This record gives sequence, structure tokens and C-alpha cells, in this order.
Amino acid sequence: MTFEGVRAEFPVLERLAYLNTGSVGPLARRTAAAMAARLAAELEEGRGGIAQFLDVTELRGRLRAALAALIHVPVENVALTSSTTEGCNIVLGGLDLGPDDEVVTTDVEHFGLAGPLGVSEACVRVARVRDRPAEEAFDLIKAEVGPKTRLLALSHVAWTTGHGLPIRELKEATGLPILVDGAQSVGALAVRAGEFDFYTVSGQKWLCGPDATGALYVADPEALRISKPSYFAQDGFEPDGSFTARAGAARFDPGWIPPASLVGLEAALGGVPEWRFERAAEMAAHARERLAAHVDLVTEPGHAGLISWRVDGDASKLAASAWGRGVVIRDLPGLNWLRASVGYWTSDEDVERLVGVVDGGAPMER
Repeated sequence: MTFEGVRAEFPVLERLAYLNTGSVGPLARRTAAAMAARLAAELEEGRGGIAQFLDVTELRGRLRAALAALIHVPVENVALTSSTTEGCNIVLGGLDLGPDDEVVTTDVEHFGLAGPLGVSEACVRVARVRDRPAEEAFDLIKAEVGPKTRLLALSHVAWTTGHGLPIRELKEATGLPILVDGAQSVGALAVRAGEFDFYTVSGQKWLCGPDATGALYVADPEALRISKPSYFAQDGFEPDGSFTARAGAARFDPGWIPPASLVGLEAALGGVPEWRFERAAEMAAHARERLAAHVDLVTEPGHAGLISWRVDGDASKLAASAWGRGVVIRDLPGLNWLRASVGYWTSDEDVERLVGVVDGGAPMER
């Protein structure tokens, strides 16, 4: 695949400098075409026949295998979910944490992880890393670990600062189970989720898949309780609700994901270039270097595809103004920061349009 060919797959890039994949990635032509074809088939052939159910069963199996290969784990350890948030809820609900248990997290977590932690019965200890240099994160997080710590719950890449957290080093140093929020890493970085206990995947962000798609890796499915069983949880059940759990992590599949979304994610996963991680890193470094002379950067060099900076004035209004000038970026609520997401499809022109906007340059045609 050439860079030009990859760019051509994303029609939005013809009009916009699309730099908000950290929220939702751009859709490729092949993804939209696969979804449209599936919906057309359902329109013509119905959705409830035996042929359709068998087809969806096969489709779920193919997608599970593709996601497992992507994050380098056995297929039997992958559940299909609708979001990273859902994956976090599955894990935290199944661990049966009590008031005598402690979970260590940070102040840079998305609500998709922080929310499930907040409603658990565990005592949540928060390492304050947001306003500290990235190199201090290991010591700050480890300092919160104590004899009652039962779980580390951390992002691989923080959605606010853009910094990668030392999840591997913390796992090795503490030996504790770790739940990793992979919303900003899978698709942006090469990920080996098998090094951890639980790892969530978001389909609509860096994988550029449809909404409401994702996955969860569970290292030991037998050790995690099924807290909210769906029909997919069982291989057989009794009138009183007792059931035989399905083998592997598929027992945690939370429910029916629309087949059009499944085929869309499958198509998105099948059309990525081998050089994607290298180019994404190069473009993120380039974008950060170009921005450094114009903004007060939060994100340090050498991290992932998110770049955040502090602003004067109202960040939400500045993000809206940028959109009106053909540049799609994100304001981070409560922080008065702006954030750009740089992927393998990002061009030099996209970066220059971004710099022109933050530097108060002339409006760009959309």
C-alpha cells in the first residue's frame, strides 16, 4: 500500500485535516461499503433465518480471531464488546472487589475506566501524574501500591496528556493483576496484550471501525466471575437461571453487536498497511516539533499519536473555530487543553493546516 492509496481510502481527508482519531477515527471507503452491503442483504433477505444466524456466528468468530491476532493473544481469550468502557465494567464487576481491597489508578484516566472504578466497592488510590514529567509516573504510581492493593487499573496511553504509562514496568515490579485501558493504544501502537491480565480494545478510534465495537482480553477467563451474563455467556441453562458457562473469554460477550458493525470492523482491520506504526510515530514527532514553536505543549517527545497543549481562552470555542477552518481537533473538558490525534494517514499538509490554525493563520477552505 502506498501512502497516497491509504489516504484515498478516507474521503474525509479530501476536505479536512482530520486530527481527532482519539475520539473517533475516520471511516474508510471499504468499511462503509461492507456495512452498506450487509444492511442491503438484511433488507432483502431478512435477519432471522437460520442462514443469517449461522453467518453471524461465523462472522463473530472471524472478527474475534482478527482482533486476537492484532493484539497477539490466543483467540479463546478475547471477548467481543461494544466499547472500552464495557470491557472495564466486565472486569471490575467480575473481580468482586470489596471495601478492604485497594485499586491503584491515576488522575489521567478516562471516565470509561474511572467511572467503573468509582462505583466499585474498592478503595481507589489515585496517583497524581497529570502535572508531573512522564518519567516520574512509575515512582508516583508505585508509591500508591500497598499490602491491600488487588489491582492496577491504568491506561496504556493517557487520553489527556498523550503520555504512555509504564504499564509493563509496573506489572513486572509489583506482580499485581493489571487492567489496561487500551483505547488510545490499539491501532496506534504495536500491542502485545498477553503481557497483562486484562486489556481493552476500542474499535471506533485508532482502528477506524464503526461505533459500538471493541474487545476485551482476559488472561484467565475461569478466574473472572460473569457478573452480567448475556445469551452468549452459556452453553446451556436451566429454568432457575443456573447455566454452564461458555468456554473461554467468549462467555463475557455482553450481547448482540449489529452484524453491519461487525463486518465494518472486519473490513477496517483488513486494510491497514504494514508500515502504519512507524509512519504514525514519525508524523507524531513531526507534528509535535512543528507545534512546539507555537503552543505550550503538554505532551513530551517520544510517546504515541496524541499531542495536547494548553491554551489561553476557551478551548471549546477554539476547537469549534478550528473545525470551521477545516481542522478537526478536540478540546479536553476541565483542563482548557486542545488535543490533536496524528495517525499513519496524516499528511504534512494536515500538520501545516493545524499549525496555521493554532498560530492564527488565515482560514482554510473546506
